[in-house]
Amino acid sequence: MTKPSLRPAPLRRQSDAPEPADPSARGGLDWRAVFAFPNPVNEYAARITAGLVVVLAVATLLTGWGWGLAALAAGFWLRLLFGPRISPLALISVKVLAPRIGHVKLVAGPPKRFAQGLGAAMTSAAVVLFLIGYQPAAWVLLAVLIVAASLEAFVGFCLGCVIFGFLQRRGLIPADVCEACNNIALRRA
Repeated sequence: MTKPSLRPAPLRRQSDAPEPADPSARGGLDWRAVFAFPNPVNEYAARITAGLVVVLAVATLLTGWGWGLAALAAGFWLRLLFGPRISPLALISVKVLAPRIGHVKLVAGPPKRFAQGLGAAMTSAAVVLFLIGYQPAAWVLLAVLIVAASLEAFVGFCLGCVIFGFLQRRGLIPADVCEACNNIALRRA
């Protein structure tokens, strides 16, 4: 003879209909949409943003103004986390300056987001170094950032994108993160 279970029976759904895939349809917040990064990205807008970063970084380096480091770091973190929707420099690039140029060249978004992550890491490290009294080291990091952002802005060479590709070819970044990066047929000219 088996003993009856003292646990309550599991609650059953009144409907066997599947839950909606969109969290906002369930009344929740779609966090993927909050932290979305565009894919593809207009390369000209990215280059303009890099040019604005160069201007702010050079002004910070020339004036020795520590708040400039913090502003640069905040901008990189905003672009990394939210794409161009919140960052003032990206908004100026995407909404004002890039449309005036009129050219659009679409490139893969994941490498650009990775490059923003590298910029966020470098500027955050520069802020920390500045605050703990190692200002010369902070200025060296800022100079490296100026070189990388200048390459993007003026030559169209994205150092972060090259590093992304290297890491992806080595298997450190999964191939499905950027299929356009792996499949030459998916790339646009």
